[in-house]
Amino acid sequence: MQPAQDPQAVLTIRDVADLLRCSKTHVSNVINGKIPGTPRLAHLSMGRRKLVRREWLDQWLEASKERC
Repeated sequence: MQPAQDPQAVLTIRDVADLLRCSKTHVSNVINGKIPGTPRLAHLSMGRRKLVRREWLDQWLEASKERC
């Protein structure tokens, strides 16, 4: 199943991991600010569940790209 390409789409941690081709644990670590030198990924919490808007992911990718 392909995550939505709509900028307003809401992604789960699994969706973000699939798009970035990394593990869900790594995405969780980025969200929680546990990766040194990498900005935190904006998210919203619904209980224990973390959700990321596609727009926020795109902004984070651009910000991360500039740091390289």
